[in-house]
Amino acid sequence: MVLGPIILVVALLALITVIVAAWYIGTYNAFIQLKADIPKSISNIEVLLKQRNDELPKLIASVKGYMKHEKGTLAELTKARTAWMRAKTLEQKAALNDQISSALKTVFAVAENYPKLEASANFQQLQGRISGLENEITDRREFYNDSVTTYNVRIKQFPANIVARNMGLSETFELFKARPEELKDVKVEF
Repeated sequence: MVLGPIILVVALLALITVIVAAWYIGTYNAFIQLKADIPKSISNIEVLLKQRNDELPKLIASVKGYMKHEKGTLAELTKARTAWMRAKTLEQKAALNDQISSALKTVFAVAENYPKLEASANFQQLQGRISGLENEITDRREFYNDSVTTYNVRIKQFPANIVARNMGLSETFELFKARPEELKDVKVEF
């Protein structure tokens, strides 16, 4: 008769142990996935930036003939593209990406004043391609920021922070942020 309650207590302890172990394993695996998403999202952004940088010389070549007095904008775009290709850190690449995006806005705004250029199928195709890449880059930056935010929050939430500490996860990641100059309207002067 005494054996019945003992078996019940042992079974209950075994069940609690299984639940805690399953939670720990699930949380551990979730941290592995979250941590893997961050470099993956950075790589996805870099792939799109590389594609855009591969397209820029074609865009510049198609625009050059029409925009002779806009050489400064085209030179800035070329210089930023070259600097991006040489950049080593994520911060440098992000800053140069912002510079390229700003210069592209100016090029597209100025192109509206050149009807022949705007009507050019080649220019329209390149403009559409680069605009599409800009949108994809924005989406990937958003995914990166979501991944970073989820990771940064999870390593600090109780009780998941216990697992994070056991895994040695304490480093938080920085979000992609718009620089103040990106928040201003692009000025186009003639």
